[in-house]
Amino acid sequence: MRAEVLRIGEVARRTGLSVHTLRLYERAGLLAGEVLRDETGRRVYSTWDVEWLGNCVKFRASGMPLATISRLARLVREGSGNEAERLEVLREHQRHITAQLSQLHDCLDLINSKVTAYERHLAANGTGEPWQQQPRPGAVTSTP
Repeated sequence: MRAEVLRIGEVARRTGLSVHTLRLYERAGLLAGEVLRDETGRRVYSTWDVEWLGNCVKFRASGMPLATISRLARLVREGSGNEAERLEVLREHQRHITAQLSQLHDCLDLINSKVTAYERHLAANGTGEPWQQQPRPGAVTSTP
């Protein structure tokens, strides 16, 4: 069975990356395998390359820096024996994402409480600003 050979335009279509970005990724060392060339010198990719690039898209979407993806790709290119180092790279990014998710959950909790308060305010035909601080009982107010 012959492996599928893909041209750069097809890889761009499959991954959602531009041709320019694919070339940049190659120059930056983000590919886990060597980009081969056909007899005319044009880049040819394998389905494994497309799968790896799909991982790169998700790594970037998660905020992984290009330098970290490059480091991981280099480790994969080097072959077996460095799996512990690969795991640590991924665990470090996992910790980063977990912290981001925690912060986002806190933000979402705040937004959810604000949405609920505005919904209640509007459902009760509230007037005035719903977040205006109400005077505390017994507090002395001064006039400007």
